[in-house]
Amino acid sequence: MTVKMKQDEPDTRNVLDGMKQGVLGKPISRVEGLAKVTGMATYSAEYKIDGCLEGVLIQAPFAKGEVTSIDTDALLAMPGVVAVIEDSRQTARAAQGTANEAPVQKPKTVNYLGQPIALVVAERFEDARNAAAQAKIEYNAEEDIAFDPQKVEAEVQEDGATRQGDVPHALNEAQHAVDTTIQTEGHASAAMEPHATIAEWDGNTLTVHASLQMLNYNITELADALDLEEDQIRIVSRYVGGGFGSKLGISEDVVAASLAAMQLERPVRVVMTRQQVFEMVMRRSESTQRLRLASNDDGELSGFGHQARVSNLPEEEFAEPVLQSSDFLYKGDNRLLELEVARIHRMTAGSVRAPGEAIGMPALEIAMDMLAEKAGVDPVELRIRNIPEKHPANGKPFSSHKLEEALRQGAKAFGWDGASRTPRQTRDGEWWIGTGMASAARVHNVSKAQTRVTLKADGTAIVETDMTDLGTGTYTILAQIVGEMLGLETDKVLVRLGDTAFPRGSGSGGSWGAASIGSAAFVACNAVRDAVFEKAGVNSDDASLQDGKLHDGRSLTDILDGSDISQVGEYEPGDISDDYVASGFGAFFAEVRVNRFTGETRVNRMLGAFGFGRVLNEKTARSQCLGGITWSIGAALTEALLFDPNDGHIVNHNLAEYHVPVCRDVPDCEVVMVDERDPVASPIQAKGIGELGMCGGAGAIANAIYNACGARVLSFPMTPDRVLAAMPD
Repeated sequence: MTVKMKQDEPDTRNVLDGMKQGVLGKPISRVEGLAKVTGMATYSAEYKIDGCLEGVLIQAPFAKGEVTSIDTDALLAMPGVVAVIEDSRQTARAAQGTANEAPVQKPKTVNYLGQPIALVVAERFEDARNAAAQAKIEYNAEEDIAFDPQKVEAEVQEDGATRQGDVPHALNEAQHAVDTTIQTEGHASAAMEPHATIAEWDGNTLTVHASLQMLNYNITELADALDLEEDQIRIVSRYVGGGFGSKLGISEDVVAASLAAMQLERPVRVVMTRQQVFEMVMRRSESTQRLRLASNDDGELSGFGHQARVSNLPEEEFAEPVLQSSDFLYKGDNRLLELEVARIHRMTAGSVRAPGEAIGMPALEIAMDMLAEKAGVDPVELRIRNIPEKHPANGKPFSSHKLEEALRQGAKAFGWDGASRTPRQTRDGEWWIGTGMASAARVHNVSKAQTRVTLKADGTAIVETDMTDLGTGTYTILAQIVGEMLGLETDKVLVRLGDTAFPRGSGSGGSWGAASIGSAAFVACNAVRDAVFEKAGVNSDDASLQDGKLHDGRSLTDILDGSDISQVGEYEPGDISDDYVASGFGAFFAEVRVNRFTGETRVNRMLGAFGFGRVLNEKTARSQCLGGITWSIGAALTEALLFDPNDGHIVNHNLAEYHVPVCRDVPDCEVVMVDERDPVASPIQAKGIGELGMCGGAGAIANAIYNACGARVLSFPMTPDRVLAAMPD
C-alpha cells in the first residue's frame, strides 16, 4: 500500500519532536562505515561476475567535425580483442563471429576533444587498453573552432533575469559604489571513485551495476538510450565513492557497457581512467562576473547588479546558475541580474559541487567586502543591514531566515573583530596575517520520493528505496528517522539503498536527498505507527513507541503476533514550493597567512556557522559542513581546469595537476549549527546541508588575503602568482 503526502502548507505539527526513542539528531557513526573501512562494501566495478569482458573507450583526437571511419579490422586482429562497438544501433564489429557484422557507418559528429566515439572490448583490460590507444581514426576536423568564451557572442538567458529600476543611475547617485569584475576558472567534480559500470544481459533484462546518483531518473535515461522498457532494466548502485554532480545522469561508460553486453551476450565492464573522467565527464563552467553595488553612507544597498558569463556546448540547456543566491540575498530596489552563455567546444558543462552559488557567492562577497571598506562599516554589520524582509524582487516571504543568527553566532565563536579592517596590520616574520568573512546561502529544494518501511514480526525494521548514498550519510539518517518513529535502536533497522527494484527515491543531488527521502520515510512510518496502534487497540494521539515497546509496556513482537506491517510512503512538494523562498543560510570566517615574498597563502583556521533546519545526525551534518569548507579552500586557492587555447584539450587531466586540497592545506575547522525548524522546507523540517558549506567560503578566504597583505585578487583560484601581482608595492 502507498500512502501519499503532498505538501501544500507549512507542516507545524513538530511530530518528530514528540517521539521518545531519542536517536534522531544524535552523532551516530555511519551504519555502513565498518563495511567501507574493511573493504566489504562492494562498489560498481568490484562485483565478481564470471566471464566478464573488459571495455575501454576510444576518444576523438580533435575538437569539432566528423569521424569518417575507424579501422576496426586492425583492432580486431589485435590480441584478446573481442569486438568494437561503434554506436548505439547494432553496430558491433566482432572477432570470430561473436556478433553481427556492422552496417556501413554514418559519420559521427564530434563536439569536443576527447569525446567517446567507440568501445574496444577484450578478454583482458590490458588488451582493450592497448587496442584503444592504437585505434586508427579518419576524420574531417573543422577549423576556427571556438574555445574561448570571451571571444564569441553569448546568449542572454531571459528566464530568471531580473531588471528592476536603474542600476547605473543608482551607482551615480550613491554615496558609495562598487563596480568590479571577477573571474573564476572551471572545476572538475574529482570524486574519489571513477565512473564505472558492469552490465549483464540475459536476453530480456539488463542488469547494470553503475556509480550513479539519481537512479529514479537514470533508469529512464538508460531505457531511452537503449530503446528498452524500464521494466527490462535493473540498476544497482549500493555504494558510490562520491559524485559531486558528475554522476547525476548516465555517463558514457553506462551506455557503452550496456550496448556491448546486449550485443555480445556476455557481461562487460567499463571503467574510466582518471584522465578519461576529466576529459569526458561534465565540468563546471568558468565564469566572468560583473558586480555593481550602490549604497548610502550606512552601507544600505540601493542598487544591486550581478551579471555573469558562463559557457557550454552548442544546444546544451544547462547554464551554471551563478545568480541563484544573488536573486534574494541582499536588498537593493534597483536590480539587474543577467546570465549569458557562450557556446564553445569544451566538454559539456553541468552541475558540479553546489552549482551556481559555489562561484557566484564568493564573487558577490568580495564585492560586499569592497563596499564595507568604502562605507567604513564592519563587514558583518554591513550584511546584517542588507538582509531583506522578503524577496527583494518578487515579494515572496522567506520560509525562515537564519542569516543574521549565523553571522552573529559565527562572529562570536570565531572571535571576529571588525573594528579595524586596514590591511597589513599583523605580521609574523615573513607572513602577513589577516581575517575575512562572507555570507553563505544555498536554495533549498525537495523532490518527489518514495520509500518502503516494513516493521517485521520479530521487532526489526527494513527500509527500501532506490535512493543512493554518496558518502553523505543516507544509510544512517534513514535508520535514525525510522528508528525514532518506530521506537527502535538503529541497529534494529536495516536500510537497503541503490536498487531500482525498490521504490523510487529522490536521488542524491542538489542537497535535496535527506529532506526528500527522509520525508517519504516519515510518511511511511506514520502509516506503520497507525497500523500498530490499531492492532494494539489504542488511540494514536496518546500512544508512543520506545525500545521496541508500546507506552503501556507491551512489546511490538506481541502486538504484531507473527505478521509484518509494510507501507510505502510517498512525499511530494506541492504548491508551497511556489509560495515561499526557502534557503539555507550561513556565514564563513577565515584567518590566513600570506607570504610577503612568494604570495603563498595558508589557511590558519576557518569557521562556518549554518542554519539548515532540523539536524538529523550531528556527526554526519558536521562532516558535510567540513566537506563544504574544504571545497571552499580548493575553490579559493588551488582548483582550476585549464584548457589549451589551440586545440581545446584539458592540460591538467589528473589529480597530480588538478589540485584539490589535501591534509596539509586544511586546518582544524569549526562548525556552528544554528538551531532552526522550517515547517515549509519539509514535514521533517530539515533542509540540505552539504552544498551550503561551500557557498561563499572562498570569498571569506579572498577577503582574508586582502586584509592580510592588501592584495585584492579578482581571479579564482588565488594562486601565489596572482597574489603577488595584486600585492601593493
